[in-house]
Amino acid sequence: MQSFRIGKLFGIPIKLDLTFLLVLPLFAWIISAQVGEWVGILNDVWGAAIPADAFTAPETTIVLGIVAAVGLFVGVVLHELGHSLVAMRFGYPIDSITLWLFGGVAQLTEMPEDWKQELAIAIAGPIVSVGLGVGSYVAFTQTPTSLPAAKFLLGYLALMNVALAGFNLLPGFPMDGGRVLRALLASRIPYAKATQWAAEVGKFFAILLGLFGLFGGGGLFMVAIAFFIYIGASGEAQQTVMRAAFEGVTVSDIMTPATQVQTVAPGTSVAELLEQMFRERHTGYPVVQGGEIVGLVALDDALEVKEIERDAYRVEEIMTTDLKTVSPDADVMDALTQLQQNSVGRLLVMDGEDLVGIITRSDIMTALSIIKQSGAYRGQPDEGDESTEPSASQPESRF
Repeated sequence: MQSFRIGKLFGIPIKLDLTFLLVLPLFAWIISAQVGEWVGILNDVWGAAIPADAFTAPETTIVLGIVAAVGLFVGVVLHELGHSLVAMRFGYPIDSITLWLFGGVAQLTEMPEDWKQELAIAIAGPIVSVGLGVGSYVAFTQTPTSLPAAKFLLGYLALMNVALAGFNLLPGFPMDGGRVLRALLASRIPYAKATQWAAEVGKFFAILLGLFGLFGGGGLFMVAIAFFIYIGASGEAQQTVMRAAFEGVTVSDIMTPATQVQTVAPGTSVAELLEQMFRERHTGYPVVQGGEIVGLVALDDALEVKEIERDAYRVEEIMTTDLKTVSPDADVMDALTQLQQNSVGRLLVMDGEDLVGIITRSDIMTALSIIKQSGAYRGQPDEGDESTEPSASQPESRF
């Protein structure tokens, strides 16, 4: 969903996803409804001695719920900031920290393959959360019972920050614990294989978490978290397999060269275009006029024209003139990312002003299939693995 920037910390943009605006009031309401239960927990666990009837007024519990929810998400931001600052220390830029439905995400433009660096980055967030929990607990012990609201908030945040650290350290890749597991595995085996193993553990953990949500009282929110973990583990494993497969492979290695690229003229009718697509089994063509590329036309463009009007419409009326290009020397993964981010099926491969070829999603996936089946990359998956193209919603590594 759409996000918007609310500030910056250490040069890192802080963003709020629209889903966060839904979950923050929900958390505030849940906390306010459970203030009495939390008072009992704090009194039993830490001897808080907060009077059971200290928060009977509805307006008081609502304010406590709002402040506690905001404090909780401040802790989430600091948790992600811990990841980010360590990553930046190793030279990995941080695109942003985003608060959303399931907490926080620090978006790294590149994931370190040095297991020691990944371990340090992964563990930094939980360390910050434990530090916040310990700091809140110390302040809690120093707060007199004559300030029950402050004592309640400090005690609640102490428990929740420690719980946040513990939950994130569970082996649910791509959560922090899953990344710690991958880092430790990568110290012994190839990075791609370590990712696959960590992802399988993460998916198994997600299934258990989902079953707990359905049958163990965890609720639908727990099921949603389990789904997120499962999809995230699958997506990152697929992406890592592709990076390993295409290491050292450039666009020029797998593109369709210009000598084999079929083109159409801007004056070609849409009906003729569809006939050509059917004959040649192509779904997109560069549009060339006077030896220059003036556009790109795809099957989807043609199908938008009503059948009865296809003889009258010309390619120049439906073609795309906002051409997406890539260099022949670019990495294949860079080309795939550009395809995904621009939601297009093909890129023109340009060497200066000259068209040297076209690269499509099909070219990339066919090359991946050949490389995998030939066993020509490190971290060869187990026989029968059928990783597919990673989702375009996951172009970046995340913590």
